[in-house]
Amino acid sequence: MKILYHHRVGSKDGQVVHIEEIVHALRELGHQVIVVGPSSTERATFGADAGLIAWLKKILPAAFYEILELAYSVVAFLRLWQTYRRHRPDVLYERYNLFVLSGAWLKQLTGIPMLLEVNAPLVHERSRFSNLSNKRLASWAERSAWRSADYVLPVTNVLAGFVRDAGVDPSRIVVIHNGVSEEFLAGARDRDALSRRFGLAGRLVLGFTGFVREWHRLDRVIDLIAGSDPRLQLHLLLVGDGPAIAELKAQSKERGIDDRITFAGLVPRRDIIDYIAVFDIALQPHVVPYASPLKLFEYMALGRAIVAPSTANIREILNDGEAVFFDPSDASTFRSAIERLCADGSLRARMGAAARGAVERHGLTWAGNAQRIIALFDDVLQKAGRGPLGAERAVSVGAAAARIVRMRSRG
Repeated sequence: MKILYHHRVGSKDGQVVHIEEIVHALRELGHQVIVVGPSSTERATFGADAGLIAWLKKILPAAFYEILELAYSVVAFLRLWQTYRRHRPDVLYERYNLFVLSGAWLKQLTGIPMLLEVNAPLVHERSRFSNLSNKRLASWAERSAWRSADYVLPVTNVLAGFVRDAGVDPSRIVVIHNGVSEEFLAGARDRDALSRRFGLAGRLVLGFTGFVREWHRLDRVIDLIAGSDPRLQLHLLLVGDGPAIAELKAQSKERGIDDRITFAGLVPRRDIIDYIAVFDIALQPHVVPYASPLKLFEYMALGRAIVAPSTANIREILNDGEAVFFDPSDASTFRSAIERLCADGSLRARMGAAARGAVERHGLTWAGNAQRIIALFDDVLQKAGRGPLGAERAVSVGAAAARIVRMRSRG
């Protein structure tokens, strides 16, 4: 199958991990994938923001910036259309972003089967956290994008509720959780060397990976370590960067335990497996209610004992016996969950093994997700009378023109 993959991700972060892993998994299945997206993403190093776009977002009035976002859809559509004419793909896979309608336009023009991956309800999210200005326009754009696809693929059942509320037929909503690469299932390469490098031998390591924000409340972990029994030899290993790092460093120094906290910073993606493998207890201290956290699947695949919030989206992935849960509304339960695992090595081993088993049992891998995506594309192609693997690749000029006329007649 020839797959046109479209996205508007400009920052080099976890979003790019998702994109690269899905594209790789589809190619490993033998399919051809043509990626269309911002060229800045390819050139940037991991951890970089969106560069010029991030700068414009900071300095421009929100209403004006949002109009530019919508205008970008025209530019993206022209790139998609040129790529479509050059390669004649069988299908289109798009990663949803707010005000991006180029994939929907290509589908309306050509009839190409389309799957739309949704990672967040961006109107809701940006209204709450980013001062969204053109809310009516944004809501229209989000509904239009979601309703245009043959299948919409939210990453959690919680997120699927937002998609249903936007008027998408439930039969066209298929939840596909995030996953993990086969490399994580293969295990670490240099765990012992990394442990020696940071002086972690004999210590009980609490670990966290990702972009560290204040609402992760890792300050509570530092307080826990400062007040813990010295015989436990607790140590916190933070892998990543973020706006909360400076305050955490100051707090650890103030509490006199800066020798028991390691700030590893950003590390090469290929090395993250070894860092997580050093963790005795992996922390998921906070989660957006509709998210499917990448770090969680990586913790699971490497058999780490996990502390996680008892929220609906996390409970879609982990059951009792596969993690120690805490009540996100009660800070004391977070501390007690960590202390429970610290005190019981056999519990840590059982929880870690059960979490890894869940990955294998439910196929929570990028390879498994790629197979699900192809099955959905085959379903759409067969319903359209094209058969599996997109045997009918071209759309005639007359048929495309007729569709444009119908679009205009509908206003």
